[in-house]
Amino acid sequence: MNKPEKIYPTFDWLRSQRIESLNIVVEEYRHKKTGAPHYHLVADNAENVFMVALRTVPMDSTGVAHILEHTALCGSQHYPVRDPFFMMTRRSLNTFMNAFTSSDWTAYPFASQNRKDFNNLMDVYLDAVFFSRLDELDFAQEGHRVEFEKPDDMNTPLVYKGVVFNEMKGAMSSATSVLWQKMTEHLFPTTTYHYNSGGEPENIPDLSYQELKDFYRTHYHPSNAIFMTCGDIPACEHQQRIEERALAQFDHLDCNIHVSDERRLSAPICVEDVYALDEADISDKTHIVLGWLLGKTASLQDMLRAHLMSGVLLDNASSPLRHALETSDLGAAPSPLCGLEDSNREMCFTCGLEGSSPEHAAAVEKLILDVLTDVADNGVPQQQVEAVLHQLELSQREIGGDGYPYGLQLILGGLTAAIHGGDPVAVLNLDPVLEQLRRDIQDPNFIRTLVRTNLLTNQHRVRLTLRPDAKLSKQREQREAEKLQAIINKLSDAEKQNIVQKAAALTLRQNQQDDVEILPKVGRADVPADLAIPKGKTTQSRSGAITSYDQGTN
Repeated sequence: MNKPEKIYPTFDWLRSQRIESLNIVVEEYRHKKTGAPHYHLVADNAENVFMVALRTVPMDSTGVAHILEHTALCGSQHYPVRDPFFMMTRRSLNTFMNAFTSSDWTAYPFASQNRKDFNNLMDVYLDAVFFSRLDELDFAQEGHRVEFEKPDDMNTPLVYKGVVFNEMKGAMSSATSVLWQKMTEHLFPTTTYHYNSGGEPENIPDLSYQELKDFYRTHYHPSNAIFMTCGDIPACEHQQRIEERALAQFDHLDCNIHVSDERRLSAPICVEDVYALDEADISDKTHIVLGWLLGKTASLQDMLRAHLMSGVLLDNASSPLRHALETSDLGAAPSPLCGLEDSNREMCFTCGLEGSSPEHAAAVEKLILDVLTDVADNGVPQQQVEAVLHQLELSQREIGGDGYPYGLQLILGGLTAAIHGGDPVAVLNLDPVLEQLRRDIQDPNFIRTLVRTNLLTNQHRVRLTLRPDAKLSKQREQREAEKLQAIINKLSDAEKQNIVQKAAALTLRQNQQDDVEILPKVGRADVPADLAIPKGKTTQSRSGAITSYDQGTN
């Protein structure tokens, strides 16, 4: 396609591609100095969306990326207030405001239908991401700290506190969360997914304030950022604001932050681990799950093929693998992990049973492999494959909502590819790949080959047996108490007093009244008197007039 009429001078235009089914044009730019890419989805939509995403690749389980997401939102250079995001919700007409931490990226998106409000939010977001204060007290509040049980009494025991610390204690008390974390730990022995990006409660206190600042300095740099926008505001307007508010103050940084391909296992492995279950009767509470590492998520073709294979095997009660798992007496029900996970650099497929016993592990594995062998040898009815493909197509095209603006759904759909060096434009353009998939399934050997290649002959397989342990919670509590006692044994009176003073300072900071007028806002004059309603097409039918509104839905 032709070059846009206006291009902001600090950006290079790389390409424009129209996606007919979505009724959008995707423009790709690159910032000349920092190398930051900007993908702009040109759409006839007044609800404009902005997102800045950063590759965040922790190599431990201290939760550094998670804690940084929280701490970055506690005040910035131009907006030194304790909670600018919460305050902006009452000074804004936003239709969406949030921040996400994934296993390998952190993103800060917002949306608004009001242009002044959109620009206000962009100013606050850019300042929060690239010029965060990272106050040590905010790190203590959001991440972790030690306090006396009675904060002003040095004679009481020490305890751990912190928003993320407490959040992850709750999250990792779930057997399903532990199951997934243990599976990825063994499926990904060498890359970032080996670790708990949210943070393991036992490891979070090991993160230092200096380590948080070091991670911020390298990961929260424009050279490691991806900008994505969608709506009817031209890309050059976004770029001017991004340049003036942030990028002009940075040079290129050779950070080269990325996730490498996982080193493949030469043979399947079997592992056993435990999870905490505070019940007297822990019989038949074991999870037995098989997991395979598959291809790259940046390839839309590989991803849709893997989804098709997973659907054929597991979609409903008549699917061969789900039927076998649901009718087996080796466990109570199919595992909650059953299915395909496509949010990481490489996909993984998992299946198994919950409500089982450790001695059934080999039998569960045999059951699953026997079903897969039967599918690879004999296939499945063509009608079933076509039904799964139809459902897959609907799910890929669906505007689900879930509280997310449609433009943000599109942006998030292309983010994983952008993060991992793929082509987000190709990922958004489903039609060519779906058409090829329709042709592929006409071959009766297609599903058989997918199952054989992706699963049966794939040596990168993990059998995980996760059994309950009624003593584990108390053992963890004991280890935590011993760790805290070891800390207090080494503290001088002056250091103890410093803990008391820090707790008092944090309480004072939490209770202080910030000057909210520092933040931008919209006033009554900025709100249009008339609501723009899209034009519809009206046709007559026997029952009356029908008005329809065209919308690209992929």
